Amino acid sequence: MRAVVITKPGGPEVLELREVPDPTPGKGELLVRVEASALNRADLLQRRGMYPAPPGAPKDIPGLELAGTVVACGEGVTRFVPGDEVMGVVGGGACADLAIIHEREAIRRPKGMPATVAAAIPEAFMTAFDAVVLQGGLASGQWLAVDAVASGVGTAAIQIARAIGARSVGSTRTEHKLERAFSLGLDVGVHGTTADLAKRAREVSGAGVHVGLALVGGQPLAELVGALRPRGTVVLVGLMAGAKAELNLVTVLQKRLHIIGTVLRSRPLEEKIAVARAFEDRVAPLFEGEAPSLRPVVDHVFPLEAVADAHAALEDNANVGKIVLFHG
Repeated sequence: MRAVVITKPGGPEVLELREVPDPTPGKGELLVRVEASALNRADLLQRRGMYPAPPGAPKDIPGLELAGTVVACGEGVTRFVPGDEVMGVVGGGACADLAIIHEREAIRRPKGMPATVAAAIPEAFMTAFDAVVLQGGLASGQWLAVDAVASGVGTAAIQIARAIGARSVGSTRTEHKLERAFSLGLDVGVHGTTADLAKRAREVSGAGVHVGLALVGGQPLAELVGALRPRGTVVLVGLMAGAKAELNLVTVLQKRLHIIGTVLRSRPLEEKIAVARAFEDRVAPLFEGEAPSLRPVVDHVFPLEAVADAHAALEDNANVGKIVLFHG
């Protein structure tokens, strides 16, 4: 099969499309012919040598989310049969013609949705749902603050907030990205820094927001803490702005705040399965119907052969939503 291979740590130029052996599904696993995959910041970090694949995942084939068709089933599979259209999050290896996913992590694709659209769902929407609802506890009538609101996870989070009856305030430094976020359901937008976001969030929500979603880490995490109301929660899911932040612990103590770090990729299998099952039950149906509550946001589709260009586009940070690879 063809697969994108990281030949050495470096820039997009280290990615090569090579012929590699086909994977074989084990017990409880599906072999999926990947029709489309989507890029994530974790792919950039892995390519740079800063975020190794978890145990059991291909070490040098990136890709965390896919949409495709089941072509073979391992021993004991009961939920799917060859020909079923699926999507899901994997530990790695999605940037290939064939990939392995556990049957209980796989999710049925929304009826009639093209693979290039469905591929934009799993990582972004599952991460947002897990962080904002399962970890953060966001509920109807509450407020959510999101930095990098036009990112894949950001656009998913504001849609989920709207779907459950919560309100959102988010920031970006680019005007056209803010306009796109408004079209997806953002209630209050801030064209500026995370510090500007925190100030505006306190103004519009009264005592502060219930949940903050920190998508870039670094010092913006500390600034987002300033947006929280007493007993509020900030959930950290990204580190593109850095792995360190200087935080005022007096604020954390006095407001009895919760700071949660979370990641899907490296969790134990049973934890990932639990998130996938909750997502399929509570969120996946919202993509169905003539007027779905949730819509995947695809910025651009590249052919798999242009994976280096796709990585460069993601690094340029001009996208709103997901960058997708079409595998053909």
